[in-house]
Amino acid sequence: MRTSKFAYARSDMMVTQKRAFLLFGLMVFGLGFAAGHFTQFENVVAAQSNPVFEMRTYTTHPGRLDALNARFRDHTTRIFEKHSMTNIGYWTPQDAKDHPDSTLVYIIAHDNRDAATANWQSFRDDPEWARVAEESQRDGRIVANVESVFLTATDYSDIN
Repeated sequence: MRTSKFAYARSDMMVTQKRAFLLFGLMVFGLGFAAGHFTQFENVVAAQSNPVFEMRTYTTHPGRLDALNARFRDHTTRIFEKHSMTNIGYWTPQDAKDHPDSTLVYIIAHDNRDAATANWQSFRDDPEWARVAEESQRDGRIVANVESVFLTATDYSDIN
């Protein structure tokens, strides 16, 4: 059986087209991957530079919620402001299952996540805070547990 030059040329052209198509597909995949990677990086940077809210839940030792509320009322909220933390609100739960006699929930705001880290460090290093913490615990430790959750306001939130 004889194969014509035309058949070889056609076969070579098909191989070249397949290679070009494969190369084009790899380029599209690579560009898509890179764009997705950079977008993800931009989202992380944006999350670190946007205002962030921090919801903290304190559980006290039995009978110590009044001492915690007094410390926040008389000292802590003011010291937070001194260290660039914005007080948003403070609450105690209403339902018994949530331990209203030993739980304080509050939300503060920071300029961004990096600022939150710096704010907390400067707060912990503050001599006034050290004095207040020590004095408020003369009758025993107050806080048994602390939980912290960082939050981003949704686009439909009134808090924006």
